[in-house]
Amino acid sequence: MTGEEMWAACAGRYGLVRGEYDAWAFGGDPDGLAALVLAGTKTATASAYPLYALEGEPLPEAGEYSVILNSRDEAVCVIRTDRVTVIPYRDVGAEHARREGEGGRSLTYWRQVHEAFFREEMAAAGLTFTEDMPVVCEEFHVVWPERRTYDA
Repeated sequence: MTGEEMWAACAGRYGLVRGEYDAWAFGGDPDGLAALVLAGTKTATASAYPLYALEGEPLPEAGEYSVILNSRDEAVCVIRTDRVTVIPYRDVGAEHARREGEGGRSLTYWRQVHEAFFREEMAAAGLTFTEDMPVVCEEFHVVWPERRTYDA
């Protein structure tokens, strides 16, 4: 299913304006991270703030919808952003690391993986990673496909 097809299904179900969404894949491991979102384990993500200005992209905002794509640009789910904060890398805390859902969900693991990822991204853009670098921390929830609960 394409991102447009998934958005149309979601927008139709909830009466949303059809054009108001973005489609993107997680960096590093798009398939694994999308699977964590679908499982309800991953409810947050982080990105390097300096790259938004460099690429002329607006920051995500609470209330926005995104279609999450896998590594083949196929739609996996639709999320709604609940909260966005910008803080220095060194100040990202254990709760955000837990919400990201990766590894053991520990801050130690989060720092190890994200420092390597941010260093690579920043270097590719001709920039340098530092622990003072602002990080965009985004919290979200899945809105499509709908989650159903069943009584036993």
